[in-house]
Amino acid sequence: MAINWFPGHMHKARKEIREIMPQIDLIIEVLDARIPFSSENPLANSLRGDKPCIKVLNKSDLADPELTEQWVAYLEKSKGVKAIPTTSEQPGQIKNLLDLCRQMLPEKADSELLIRALIMGIPNVGKSTIINTLAGRVIAKVGNEPAVTKRQQKINLQNGIVLSDTPGFLWPKLEPESCGYRLAVTGAVKDTAIEYEDVASYAAEFLLNAYPQAVKERYQLDTLPASDFELMEAIGRKRGCLGSGGRINLHKVSEIILNELRDGTLGRLTLETPEMVEKEQIALAAEKEAKKAAKEARKNKRKG
Repeated sequence: MAINWFPGHMHKARKEIREIMPQIDLIIEVLDARIPFSSENPLANSLRGDKPCIKVLNKSDLADPELTEQWVAYLEKSKGVKAIPTTSEQPGQIKNLLDLCRQMLPEKADSELLIRALIMGIPNVGKSTIINTLAGRVIAKVGNEPAVTKRQQKINLQNGIVLSDTPGFLWPKLEPESCGYRLAVTGAVKDTAIEYEDVASYAAEFLLNAYPQAVKERYQLDTLPASDFELMEAIGRKRGCLGSGGRINLHKVSEIILNELRDGTLGRLTLETPEMVEKEQIALAAEKEAKKAAKEARKNKRKG
């Protein structure tokens, strides 16, 4: 299933970011620590050019700590990028961003010139909570669903840094397909835009492969099911998700799996690794090249 969700205000946000970028000194991109690659906007690097960038791995309290360390090292391989894990549970981590901004722009930090930072992030990564923590007051609306921020705003942090906030936006085509699934699993895509059971099935298969012990313990299973569907049925029987005729209500099971994964009940989980996404990128490039070659072959055949 291809997942696409691109509301109109997101198209407007992309255009606005492109327009204000020349006035910006530094980018702060908020990522979901459970999916650092899938939550990273592919436009960010092309838009920022050589401007310094801080990648904030937010919700790190929900992510696998070992994999978070791997992601920090991986992201910092890019020139001008600094990566730090944060969580709303520890405001001090978030406030460290201000010192980091000054460190990355020493020529401005040692003068009276304002540092103009742009904060960006896809829906539901906790960007608004970070803004409110930095400002020390409620400025950005916080919501437990995607696409709460609808318009651009400037916030003077009163400490030599002016923050430009933009609406969180995704992109017209989420690829590879697994990237779209991971965004849906963590709640970055509105539930009304996804097939709940399909996304939960993806999550169930991932959990069986990556965190089997967490699955056994949480759902009190003596043995691990062999497939995602069998796991969903087992959870349904354990939790009493039965419909007419004793059939398993897969929608209720899907809600259990996704909600417990999202809120950390299943433990600290990360849905992707640097090695995994590199393989996916190679496979995607090969697929695109094959499609291009096939199209060219059809074109030449018509000419002949």
